Amino acid sequence: MDFNPIDIILHLDVYLDMLVNNYGPWIYAILFLVIFCETGLVVMPFLPGDSLLFIAGAVAAGGGMDPVLLAGLLMLAAIMGDSTNYVIGRTVGERLFSNPNSKIFRRDYLEKTHDFYERHGGKTVTMARFLPIFRTFAPFVAGVARMFYPRFFMFSVFGTILWVGGLVTLGYFFGNVPFIKSNLSLLVVGIILLSLVPMIIGVIRSRMGRSPSKAKA
Repeated sequence: MDFNPIDIILHLDVYLDMLVNNYGPWIYAILFLVIFCETGLVVMPFLPGDSLLFIAGAVAAGGGMDPVLLAGLLMLAAIMGDSTNYVIGRTVGERLFSNPNSKIFRRDYLEKTHDFYERHGGKTVTMARFLPIFRTFAPFVAGVARMFYPRFFMFSVFGTILWVGGLVTLGYFFGNVPFIKSNLSLLVVGIILLSLVPMIIGVIRSRMGRSPSKAKA
């Protein structure tokens, strides 16, 4: 079978059923690893988080997995991933900004980031859970900014409960509704597009905010 990432994303339910049938209890470890890598490794923001959680809940509703065990393990994976990413950012951050002549990793950028996370770090960590790519980078940046770890951890846990618990629960109760099940590929695309909307709005606002200054110039 050829590896086709787009086909896997669009037919996650089919592939997840195959994994359950082929690997049995090991499916928990596989899903744990996927969620941990997406949240814990800054180089893997492309992994399917939102759609995977929803469809995993749907598969659990069909008897393929225990929903409580599934949600608990995936919450643990996300929390551990966040903390790992935070530690990496905190460890590597100072080295990245150690060169005073760097044009990219400037010290004043680090100070601004630190100030931002002091004021808005909690809601940033929580809201980033629901934004692909951002949920991978937010813990890393929080570590670079040296956000107070107990505070980071508290908001990470809160965001994780909402994210994992919410999507797995939605998948469990609605994933096997006949209409949704027959249009699951469209739903997956919808989840992906919906999760990108805040990012698109942010880019548009940023460009609109810069345009007046350019006009004056």
